Amino acid sequence: MRRTAAVAAAKVTAGLSRRFRLGGGTALPGLVAERIDPDLTAELSQRLGQGNALVTGTNGKTTTARLVAGILRASGLEIVANREGSNMMRGIAAALVDGAGWVGDYAAPEKLVGVFEVDEATVPEAAWATKPRAVLFANLFRDQLDRYGEVDYVSNVWRGAVASWPTVATLVLNADDPSVAALGEYATGKVVYYGMRDRSLGVGTKLGDAADARWCIACGMELTYAAVFYGHLGHWRCGRCGRERPMTQVGCDGIAADGDGMRMFLSVEGVGVEITVPLSGLYNAYNVTAAAAVALAMGIGVEAIKAGMASFTAAFGRQERLEVDGRHVEVLLAKNPAGLNQVIRTITADTKAPLHLALFLNDGLADGRDISWIWDVDFELLHGWTSRITVSGTRAWDLAVRLKYAGLEAACAVEKDTGRALKQAIRQTPENGALHVIPTYTAMLEVRETLSRWAGGDPFWEAK
Repeated sequence: MRRTAAVAAAKVTAGLSRRFRLGGGTALPGLVAERIDPDLTAELSQRLGQGNALVTGTNGKTTTARLVAGILRASGLEIVANREGSNMMRGIAAALVDGAGWVGDYAAPEKLVGVFEVDEATVPEAAWATKPRAVLFANLFRDQLDRYGEVDYVSNVWRGAVASWPTVATLVLNADDPSVAALGEYATGKVVYYGMRDRSLGVGTKLGDAADARWCIACGMELTYAAVFYGHLGHWRCGRCGRERPMTQVGCDGIAADGDGMRMFLSVEGVGVEITVPLSGLYNAYNVTAAAAVALAMGIGVEAIKAGMASFTAAFGRQERLEVDGRHVEVLLAKNPAGLNQVIRTITADTKAPLHLALFLNDGLADGRDISWIWDVDFELLHGWTSRITVSGTRAWDLAVRLKYAGLEAACAVEKDTGRALKQAIRQTPENGALHVIPTYTAMLEVRETLSRWAGGDPFWEAK
């Protein structure tokens, strides 16, 4: 009776939320359900006949989870997922309720599999509740310092959680991230490693200023790198104790541009796989490789991996493209130094014409109140590439100061109102030209909603 009441109350809450446009019903229904029945997430997740996979990490969770879901769908399974990115326990509960009937049952449960994006601090609780078949740890970068603290704290939380988990969960770990790769030493079950194999994709052998993992967690010695891909991701080794990047079961052997996307050459346990995806940038190459590794951990073959990747469409705000007033508008979420540096490198890599940019910096709870991270972003790389930069958001003037010190003051115009800023940026972009909109998380929700309305699209929670 309690479970039925929890599911019914959550469904009614979700319906009212969407009907009155109070939100997408992606978190509040789960909160209501858990208040009525605290065991609801554990109970419903165990009714998924094919189990579930959890995806966590600082950057790329939403895109990677979406890639994994596409692969599993291509293998003939039905998906239950928090695809809107509500990645706390309430978001998982809401997704489980949304896929269930009014009494908490599922149609054809033998074909159901869960794919849940999970907040970095929530993954220990989520794993105990859902008992996943696979848990992906994608990367660990500095992010929302006022909430998470330094990366060492999150790393310690992860190590403690992994050491206590049951052996049923296969860990999928980024071998190129020293903090993530170290989790394999604490695993009680199987481990699948993935990473970049082609060293020519790197940017050298020295870590940049924004790197977040410079030291060996075992002996404290500074790590050396044979190749650095971005941030602290690369082929690393400790010269004192000998700890080094593990061998990978899934690796990326090369990347080639392909229109607005890229062709990737993967090796999955020795089997070569060529994949084309409508994504670009090395950080998305990591997301694709991670998704293939999760598929391997879930027992999915290479044909389904290829088919799932081929049908992929970008999640809202993650290289999502819209047509607005004859302009090609691309929205690229960036919420920390590592992510924004990769966005800048991606948009300047294959562009000859001057760039038109709109940057939005917010300091909401979901963004992190501390915005000092903008001083670790390599805005200087935009020199010679920019025609106009519209700066907006609740901390627009802080960002304008940073851009002034980067020597970009002449190209900048500040407009704190979101709608007016977008109109201004679109107006200043030539017809048939491209506008890159780069917001932090809470700004992205508002920006995407406005652009979608102008483009005649769906609200973000209805976008497929």
